Amino acid sequence: MKRFRLMLRFALVCFEAALISACGSVLAAAQNLCQFNSAQGKIQHVIYIQFDNVHLRRDNPNIPSDLEQMPHLLNFIRHNGTMDANHHTPLISHTANDILTSLTGVYSDRHGIAVANSYPVFRPDGSTALPSSFFYWTDLVSDENSSTQDNTFGMLAADGHNAPAPWVPFTRAGCDVGAYSTANIVIERTPFDVVKIFGAGSTEANDANQFSDFAGIAVHCAQGSSVCANSNTKAVADLLPQEPGGYNGYKALFGALYVNKVLQLRDIDGNPITGFNGFSPTASETLGAIASMQEAGIPVTISYIADAHDNHVTDTAFGPGQAGYVAQLQSYDLAFAKFFARLKTDGIDEHNTLFIITADEGDHFAGGPPTPANCDGVHVPCTYSNIGELDVNLPGLLAAETGNTTPFSIHFDMAPSVNITGNPARTSSTTRQLERDFATLTELNPLTNQTDTLTSALADPVELGLLHMITADPARTPSFIMFADPDYFFLTFGSATAVEDPGFAWNHGGIQPEIVGTWLGLVGPGVRHGDDGGGSAVQFSDHTDIRPTILALVGLQDDYIHDGRVLFEALNPSALPQSLTAHRDTLLQLARVYKQINAPVGPLGLGSLKVSTAALASNSDNDEVYTRLEGTIAAWQQQRDAIAHQMRALLEDAAFGGNPISEQQAKRLISQGQHLLNQVASCAEEPSACGE
Repeated sequence: MKRFRLMLRFALVCFEAALISACGSVLAAAQNLCQFNSAQGKIQHVIYIQFDNVHLRRDNPNIPSDLEQMPHLLNFIRHNGTMDANHHTPLISHTANDILTSLTGVYSDRHGIAVANSYPVFRPDGSTALPSSFFYWTDLVSDENSSTQDNTFGMLAADGHNAPAPWVPFTRAGCDVGAYSTANIVIERTPFDVVKIFGAGSTEANDANQFSDFAGIAVHCAQGSSVCANSNTKAVADLLPQEPGGYNGYKALFGALYVNKVLQLRDIDGNPITGFNGFSPTASETLGAIASMQEAGIPVTISYIADAHDNHVTDTAFGPGQAGYVAQLQSYDLAFAKFFARLKTDGIDEHNTLFIITADEGDHFAGGPPTPANCDGVHVPCTYSNIGELDVNLPGLLAAETGNTTPFSIHFDMAPSVNITGNPARTSSTTRQLERDFATLTELNPLTNQTDTLTSALADPVELGLLHMITADPARTPSFIMFADPDYFFLTFGSATAVEDPGFAWNHGGIQPEIVGTWLGLVGPGVRHGDDGGGSAVQFSDHTDIRPTILALVGLQDDYIHDGRVLFEALNPSALPQSLTAHRDTLLQLARVYKQINAPVGPLGLGSLKVSTAALASNSDNDEVYTRLEGTIAAWQQQRDAIAHQMRALLEDAAFGGNPISEQQAKRLISQGQHLLNQVASCAEEPSACGE
């Protein structure tokens, strides 16, 4: 029945688009066998959707949350699967880093992008470049910015090689992977990547509409795929020269121009997508595109949907419950209603499809209270007299308040990474004085007329190592990072007095719970049903856990060990290997303590950040407090890594090696992890006395 429905839809699409000559190839692609190895062979499709800044929690207690205003999506997850409301980001919590962590299952120190959506790179002369964190998977840093003279890969594994690509296990299993507007697995930059992929002097390199024709959309094909073999289109070699185990003989399609020669991409309302419109796609655009791919026999799709809280026409921000915000959420909800109904007609639903739906990060709303005070947005619209983050010229403020004029560059953000010109040593007097002065910064808030302390936390390379933010490329290591008050955004120009910017009102990057807390929806064969909406099945997860959970359900493996772990408590035991059900209570306790000590925003990470802040702010004789606290943090990381690496090996082997954990070893590691957590918590309560 499913195949008949697919063939009927293809016939209609071909008739409407007058693409009869291409339909034979599309139907052939639909009939290709993708060799998943899921429990009882039930999973035949994987649909991965990642939102930008869509919230499960309420930003205002009177106003329904984003997902509450999208009941077709929220109810689909809650009625058919599990909603994990205790999901988290890595640090820093920005789109590129969050998506890449989700796609790979490893933290920034193992994929290369710790700061986003641009990342600082020290040039050889001590100045700083800020390449974009969005680029193609195999690009070098110097490809983006030649002045860096940095020939490491942007996507950088801990061993200095190009990080393994996320589509590889699927294509090796015979499954084509379609991507729509997803970070770093599609062409992001033109003309550079067009020239790199198609060749200098090629027709594509001379195309006047390169971005529309080639960016944002890709199909990474399995060997022998009829999608890439279609004579109507132009497939190119899918080159991953440093992929573990090799990756030869694979091809890919890039861009709407060539994908549309195999299948006609349409939005959810049936309008043709003739070119890529940019990396802020609506729900209608993205959902229609991935439905088109799934219907054409591309069984794995990875996609991105823009936030609903910004006006993408006027480039201004909405406040919670504002009419434009509510209207966009209604349009998103309608798009999901059509999407699920359309797929069900095709025979693609929760019975044979694994749906993974999440958001890259949360946000902090920077603005005043709504009018009227009891508005709910849905029945009573909210209006705002003050909307917008508070922009501050950081060097100007520093000079005005402390007299410190040390030259430095920053990544513009609410959590600015600071690169001191000349890249002085961590312990130099220049670095130390700048850190102390940052710790004292204040600003008069024009909305509240109160004086705000701007610095919430400070982390230098010692703490950043513990937070998994030091990559294999030393040039990417900043002098330190300031995690700030979430109402503020920092630049190196403009006024040193805070100025409201109505173009941006939703801040992220910091450590506040509303920013690092997000959600994960899982639906499909093997996923538990009947979650109560509170995410009680999972006490704590983060983006690294998505990848191993997907692979465990579909029965595939990566060529590396993940930093995340399979969320087996959200899955049915019948979908798991016996090695993930044996000694379950001990296994679950091991998994939970592992996340507590290893996740950047777990209790160890956030506790150590308090100690780091005290260290960098300190000004004792001979810098004794700083030296002692930094040594304590370094020792914690050494202990944490020793414990976590053993825990990770046990969890990974149980998930993918078929070997149950050793209860004796697991209990010993749990005890060691809890002891370390207690140490850090005790020090975080009174950092100045820590380590004495």
